[in-house]
Amino acid sequence: MAEAEVPETAGAMPEAPKKGDRATAGAAPRDWAGIIRARLAGTVPRHAREDWLIPGLFEPGDARRRRLVPEEPVPAAVLIPLIERPDLTVLFTQRATRLRNHAGQISFPGGRVEPSDHGAAAAALREAREEIGLEERFVSIIGYLPDHVVVTGFRITPVVASVQPGFELSLDSREVQDTFEVPLGYLFDPANQRLNRRSSVAGDEVEFREIPFGNRVIWGATAGMLHTLYRVCTEPPAP
Repeated sequence: MAEAEVPETAGAMPEAPKKGDRATAGAAPRDWAGIIRARLAGTVPRHAREDWLIPGLFEPGDARRRRLVPEEPVPAAVLIPLIERPDLTVLFTQRATRLRNHAGQISFPGGRVEPSDHGAAAAALREAREEIGLEERFVSIIGYLPDHVVVTGFRITPVVASVQPGFELSLDSREVQDTFEVPLGYLFDPANQRLNRRSSVAGDEVEFREIPFGNRVIWGATAGMLHTLYRVCTEPPAP
């Protein structure tokens, strides 16, 4: 998630997954695109505090963990772009190394919801256009995941969207260093995920996920949102 304003670097193309990376995906092929569309059909943004998720936790945080998040987090939105290739992929950004916050980390395009935005989807689409030059004509909104709240003070609405191939990207070099794609089957394969624990500011241990891919590691809120999407797709629907 970043807060770019004007794209600067023209003509960049997303980095497609290499054959070797695809071959490591051990999950059996599934129609993830169809599953995601079915599970997210009719979803709307959910901003109620009781629905907030802490990245990496599928259930809303308990009272102790809720103390870690701000009372009035800043509304933000990210686009989770699913590229409609024969092997469905997810488009990621790598943040510029000179940024003050989260420099060099792997993220989704996105940023804070501005007063001029008509909701989370509009904000996510605008940020994707500003950060990486992704044109809206290639994007179709599928649905929404529950809001994820991070200790840096943002309440992030993940906007899941399908993206038709044929786009060209224009990166704002002040915000984004690179883009790349990863097969969704690889991301959803538990064999490709590492579980770690670290101490939170509340003193308890928090489990978090990392997904190595080549020389990159997807972790933090980005990995947490991917895990939420995976759980939505694989667990029985709520009655």
